[in-house]
Amino acid sequence: QVHLVESGGGLVQAGGSLRLSCAASGRTSSSQGMGWFRQAPGKEREFVAAISYSRSQDYADSLKDRFTISRDDAKRTVYLQMNTLKPEDTAVYYCAGTETYVGGTYLRRMESYTYWGQGTQVTVSS
Repeated sequence: QVHLVESGGGLVQAGGSLRLSCAASGRTSSSQGMGWFRQAPGKEREFVAAISYSRSQDYADSLKDRFTISRDDAKRTVYLQMNTLKPEDTAVYYCAGTETYVGGTYLRRMESYTYWGQGTQVTVSS
C-alpha cells in the first residue's frame, strides 16, 4: 500500500507561482509512474502532468509551457511547479501513483493509477 499526501496549494494572484509537493509513504518503488490531475468545480478530473520512473515527462498540451513535473526518489516526493497561473487553473490538484511500471501515454489515463492523494486546493484570483 502507498499513501500519498499533497501540499503546497493555496490562494495566489494571477501571474503568480506555486509548487505542489506529493509525499509518498509505504511500499513505494522508483519504478512507479507518478502523475498530477486536477478537478475544477463542476468539471471532470483531468490530466495535468506525469513522470515515469526514467523521468520522462508528459504534460497536457495547454499546460506544458507553464507547468513542470519532477521527482526526487530519495525523498519519495513528486513536485509540480506551476508558473504564470491563471484563474482557470483553479481546481483541486491530485497526486497519483501507479502500482507498477507504466509508461508512455498510459500515464495520461486515470485508470492507470492505483494510488491517489486527498487533493490540495489551488485558487487563482484575477
